[in-house]
Amino acid sequence: MDDTLSALGEQDGWKVDGFAARVHYRGADDFYSIEYYQPSECVIYWKVKGDGDVAVPVGRGTVPDPLRDRVRMDLTEAGIDPDVEARKL
Repeated sequence: MDDTLSALGEQDGWKVDGFAARVHYRGADDFYSIEYYQPSECVIYWKVKGDGDVAVPVGRGTVPDPLRDRVRMDLTEAGIDPDVEARKL
């Protein structure tokens, strides 16, 4: 694990697991799990349904802008290029 992944783990709510970091956010009626993968430098958004047992990956265009802004801010604070948030898989 490099220093940037450790730094992301220090951001509010982020947890590091191996070569990835994850955070959970709740909007008005929606729950999201966001994952950053250090080896491929990508961000994946998951919409969480029900009691958290079901999660489906969702496109960035469906994620509220304030949440995407928050993720980019967290990446920046950790020393990670925030443009990876918009990287297509």
